Amino acid sequence: MNKKTHFGYKEVDIEDKARHVGGVFSSVATSYDVMNDAMSIGLHRLWKRILVEIAGVKDKDIVLDIAAGTGDIAKLISNQFPSSEIFISDINNEMLALGRERSINEGFSNNTHFCQLSGEAIPFKDNTFDVITIGFGLRNFTDKPSGLKEMRRCLKKNGRLLVLEFSKPTSPLFSKVYDWYSFNILPKLGALLANDSDSYQYLAESIRMHPDQEALKELVLDSGFDDCKFYNLLNGIVAIHVGYKE
Repeated sequence: MNKKTHFGYKEVDIEDKARHVGGVFSSVATSYDVMNDAMSIGLHRLWKRILVEIAGVKDKDIVLDIAAGTGDIAKLISNQFPSSEIFISDINNEMLALGRERSINEGFSNNTHFCQLSGEAIPFKDNTFDVITIGFGLRNFTDKPSGLKEMRRCLKKNGRLLVLEFSKPTSPLFSKVYDWYSFNILPKLGALLANDSDSYQYLAESIRMHPDQEALKELVLDSGFDDCKFYNLLNGIVAIHVGYKE
């Protein structure tokens, strides 16, 4: 019998999830940046800036950005640390191609490399990176523990993993408002701006199926990291988890 996993609220065969997720992001690729701004009222840009501030990147660090989309996080790091070396990765070729084009147009191609890969099977040697970042991508993994173990393997001693992801609001009232927005407004925005309500319905569902702050912290620690802290943003709608490899 085939093992099952969640694709939003649906159950699918484990080996099929990556294909389903790939279909979602291929569908939304060309409107992805516009939709991010619309969905978060532009706040995702602030959240990514906070992630970079927390990351503690230094000159000449080697950084891997997983599920990089069109390269928001990598652009911030590249601009602040031009002597760093950044590997921009995504499993989706359409997203990666848009990121590559953007890096040329917006001037952050000098210290960046683009590679198509799965965060669950990272094709780099042990102890390669000083910092690994992943923004709004972990919830789409089929096997989160395997992905986290891979990230730890690829980090150098004293390396850091930063996970920016939607999480669970700390206020019950705020949570109800957030749920209403996610399932009533978000798909309508998807239909209006991207002509694709189903993909944004999935994104809302995938957020609800993702582990909350404490559960994700335990998952990071269980994956071999020596310490993990998290920071709630906007009442916990978003959280940044930092895993440390000693």
